[in-house]
Amino acid sequence: MQDKSGLKIGVATYTLRNLPTDDAITVLKRLAVGTCSLKDSHLPMKATPDELKAIVAKFRAAGIEPLSCGNVGMKNDEPSVRAAFEYAKAAGIGTMVCAPPLDAIPLLDKLVKEYDIKLALHNHGPEDKNFPTPYEAYNAAKGYDKRIGLCVDVGHCARAGKDPAKAILDCRDRVYDIHLKDVSVVAKNGKPIEVGRGGLDIPAVLRALRTIKFEGNVGFEYEKDAKEPVLGLSESVGYVRGILRML
Repeated sequence: MQDKSGLKIGVATYTLRNLPTDDAITVLKRLAVGTCSLKDSHLPMKATPDELKAIVAKFRAAGIEPLSCGNVGMKNDEPSVRAAFEYAKAAGIGTMVCAPPLDAIPLLDKLVKEYDIKLALHNHGPEDKNFPTPYEAYNAAKGYDKRIGLCVDVGHCARAGKDPAKAILDCRDRVYDIHLKDVSVVAKNGKPIEVGRGGLDIPAVLRALRTIKFEGNVGFEYEKDAKEPVLGLSESVGYVRGILRML
């Protein structure tokens, strides 16, 4: 769905990782979302270039535009990182969400120039030694090519003690992807919960995204019910749709 300000509210298909691709597409169509970020459960890293193109074409034929892919794990190793870039290039997707080590950033700088693909460094909360919050990712990226940016995971950001809405505003020039979720409490031990039931100020996050005129995928990453995610995801989508109408 796209709200009146142009925000593209979609889904990170990690949410639906236990569903086959066709079933995941059916869910996204039923929820009337028009964008997504494709996880390798639906866009396999080992697929051939023709297979990758066919999968992306299937989503597009259903009216769902893959704006990013990932999260893609990375090492500071050129052959493996280059393989990840080839994967995104073959799929025809211009932004790759990733989790590299800090010492890989110079290599990533080289390859974003070669492939002209944006990278979105993903923050994973207090357990993440490299990027617990968007600020560490921003500081790592800011001395390099502008195509190295951030995927702001609002839940992990909050668990690491930072306000995700403020982080979006502070890092606005390098925010390329969003993982939208809620946590039971705004603390390190916060657990995934339906959006709107937890402790995050979701309206503030949406206002921040509108303020920066964010053009990427605002992707629900609902992690509470891995085996039966559809009901919780549907509730989350409905809550955000209502908030957007009120803002």
